[in-house]
Amino acid sequence: MIKLHDKTFKPYLREEQILAAVEKMAAEIAKDYKDKTPIFVGVLNGAFMFVSDFLKVYPYPCEVSFVRLSSYHGLTSTGIVETLLDVPENIDGRSVVILEDVIDTGRTLKQLVHLFSQTNVKEFKIASLFYKSEAYSGEYAIDYVGLEIPNDFIVGYGLDYKELGRNLREVYQLNQSNMINLVLFGKPGAGKGTQAGFLKEKYNLKHISTGDVFRYNMKNGTELGKLAKSYIDRGDLVPDEVTINMLKDEVEKNPDAAGFIFDGFPRTAAQAEALDNFLESKDMQINATIALEADDDILVARLLERGKESGRSDDQDENKIRNRFDEYNLKTAPLKSFYEKQGKFHSINGIGEIDEITTRLGKVIDSL
Repeated sequence: MIKLHDKTFKPYLREEQILAAVEKMAAEIAKDYKDKTPIFVGVLNGAFMFVSDFLKVYPYPCEVSFVRLSSYHGLTSTGIVETLLDVPENIDGRSVVILEDVIDTGRTLKQLVHLFSQTNVKEFKIASLFYKSEAYSGEYAIDYVGLEIPNDFIVGYGLDYKELGRNLREVYQLNQSNMINLVLFGKPGAGKGTQAGFLKEKYNLKHISTGDVFRYNMKNGTELGKLAKSYIDRGDLVPDEVTINMLKDEVEKNPDAAGFIFDGFPRTAAQAEALDNFLESKDMQINATIALEADDDILVARLLERGKESGRSDDQDENKIRNRFDEYNLKTAPLKSFYEKQGKFHSINGIGEIDEITTRLGKVIDSL
């Protein structure tokens, strides 16, 4: 295990495995270009080791150049690809093979295709040492692949985490064994939002509130936001698939989180199963579901008091409040059963001082 900045990484690919993949790629490309003199274009910064070792084993005449693009900050892709070093000159009528260190989302690849499509090259092909097929959109063909790997964050052999790790001869994978993923339950007024705020700070968790996610996507006019709005405008329920896709985006935007607090989702056993399936595809899981339990009369009094300050009409009518409790009980019962079968359901007393409740939650989380 190695530590870079605040993250721990575990061994993943040995140097001999990587070099074998490089040699395989060189042989495949050499077969296609033995009668030509291609220009190999490395993508900086990550591909410098790959390009160096590739050229050592490529057996025929060739030229080499570099472009530099960037879309990552830490563990997270910014989604904005910047061109820092442009395409080489004098490539008109030439055969170009782009040497990429890793292809995952395909954002950088899309920019590369855009750059070279505006030139007069005879042809250009894409070669990637590492290929994360489950993360790639599949918009463009990848002509040569060294190793197909899972969609996990890796460092070493040119790849970095906040600029550290590029000089490692082997590849390491982000160690997520200590990741904590929680589902937080609680009736209206039980203090879920308050407690989620404390837990996310204490355990470096990302709080994902379904309501907040919906509002963000609809306000910013994302594709998923537009899709959700189309159902809402028709008076229809938003399908589970749309909701889970929004949550997927939130998880994938925050790979540096030590875990997630899911608040407001799942609401049904089917949604819980969909969430399990998604997390399993990311080599993650729900570690615990915690219900903040409180007496209805105490919560009614709390919400009526809150309604005086917030002005929320649904916090000012006791009948409406109790109807919300009934709806919660109806929906939570099957979820409780679902997670009890997995041994992951925990119930704690949600009445008391805020720090007392936080301590009770912490005992459950620390025991995981």
